[in-house]
Amino acid sequence: MPQQRSDRNLLGAETYTPKLLHRFLLDMETTERSVQVWERLVELGRSVGLPFIDFIAASSYSDWRRTQFIRTSYDSTWLNELNKEPDIQKWSYFRSHALHHLTPIVIGEEFIEDYHDLPQRRRDVLRMAAERGIRAGLSVPLRLHAPPQAALITFSGDHSRADMMAILQEHGWTLNVAAMVAHQRYMTHFTDEFYERNEITEKQRELLQMVGRGLQDKQIAAELGISISALRQRMHSLMVKAELRNRAEIAALAMCTGLLPDPQFDPDTIDFLIEMDGAGTRMQSLSAQTTPSKK
Repeated sequence: MPQQRSDRNLLGAETYTPKLLHRFLLDMETTERSVQVWERLVELGRSVGLPFIDFIAASSYSDWRRTQFIRTSYDSTWLNELNKEPDIQKWSYFRSHALHHLTPIVIGEEFIEDYHDLPQRRRDVLRMAAERGIRAGLSVPLRLHAPPQAALITFSGDHSRADMMAILQEHGWTLNVAAMVAHQRYMTHFTDEFYERNEITEKQRELLQMVGRGLQDKQIAAELGISISALRQRMHSLMVKAELRNRAEIAALAMCTGLLPDPQFDPDTIDFLIEMDGAGTRMQSLSAQTTPSKK
């Protein structure tokens, strides 16, 4: 199926970012699936000479082992066995940098002396990557729901240090912003696709919502018109499909996939904080019916 592209005409006020960037952002507006976001991210990388794209995301900021997915635009199977070694695993850019910092970093063998004092086995991996055309690149750490989710998008290519610096000089801003927007857009679609990906039925979604609302088994069974035994069978099937362990995780899933509102965002409450430099004046209003006075 051909990809839909944006034909929206930009306002003049939207044209002050690099042309490559605002074209990418327009395309992001048209995406409806996570795979479309990935395809356009790879296309962007290739257009600036960085065709090797890595995208890794973990659902737990504090525990990188809860990895949601790893996507690469190249055959990365050669890394599978290597990553089982603790010294190599520990010093991946995701675990050593992206989990702790927000600053983009240059990567690869060409920039090895600008990084930590790496163990020899990790240096060997960077050399092996360089032999496969991944000599230099840019990694952008990413956050969602600040924390707990963390991610990293990396653009790499077969470039010398000087050539990579020239690419960053021309396209660094574009790549940084594109990574942040692509991550947010990808995760929005990825969440929407959860039920399809795990083959969750409409009845099971209804059950998710009821558990999330705090209803007990007896109430849910009565509302659905089924026996307690049938309800528990349905609950077990849902938990197996979605890899959930208890009711608390069912309720959390209902909230994070949008079946229930996030309790930390009350639509009837608006926070205002006005701070006047030098005057020491602060005013806060927590009620949606109360707005800051106009001076």
